[in-house]
Amino acid sequence: MAQKQYANIIYEKKEKVATITLNRPQVLNALNTVLWAELHDALEDAEKDGSVNVIVITGAGDRAFCAGADISEIERLDAVGGRDFSLALHEHTRLMEKIKKPIIAKINGFCLGGGQEIAMSCDFRIASDKARFGQPEVNLGILPGAGGTQRLTRLVGRTKAMEIAMLGEHIDANEAYRIGLLNKVVPAEELDKAVDELIQKLLSKSSVVLGTIKLAINKGIEMDLDRALYYEAECFGSAASTEDSKEGARAFLEKRKAEFKGR
Repeated sequence: MAQKQYANIIYEKKEKVATITLNRPQVLNALNTVLWAELHDALEDAEKDGSVNVIVITGAGDRAFCAGADISEIERLDAVGGRDFSLALHEHTRLMEKIKKPIIAKINGFCLGGGQEIAMSCDFRIASDKARFGQPEVNLGILPGAGGTQRLTRLVGRTKAMEIAMLGEHIDANEAYRIGLLNKVVPAEELDKAVDELIQKLLSKSSVVLGTIKLAINKGIEMDLDRALYYEAECFGSAASTEDSKEGARAFLEKRKAEFKGR
């Protein structure tokens, strides 16, 4: 059932899942300023909605998840404008990492430039075997500006990140999976099923603990090991104090499936 109405995305909430569809199929779901703002608004809404436990981001049509930025908005930027533009994009992608709910990128076609930067900000990435990936900004005389140079390096390592960002070439889904950019690749006709299976697995877990795990990983990776381990201990303490923790322990001892309440 549709909720809020937007010009460039479709936002739906159903059975504890919020789905955000980038909806500019005529331009392969290219990102303009309005779309970024709408995505941000929908993500904030999903985070605040207690009935939503999982978020899915995908692209309209079967040709593209998102083919990148609307180049007409970039062409006129100067140095200061470009910096501010990039910082604004960082606000959007950082929000995705700060949200305490798991976000799945359902990748159904071209996933390039800013589209790949959105996907890399998600917690899970499942792709059709027809999907193609890349950071082609270098071919336009610029570089990734929505966090791509940093997240790509963290996901696939310095060597492959240099290659992908400096050559600007596309890679196919199997290669993206091989280098660690994706969680899973499936035949195009099985993409819906694969994402639905992941959703059901996530919904069977404690939503509050999933959020704590996400924070522990995303914040911890930015710290030195000693501080990260202490932060993990704090997160463990927070999780151990939840009702879900007590339910999980009881269910294990009673040899039954846990029924988590998200608190």
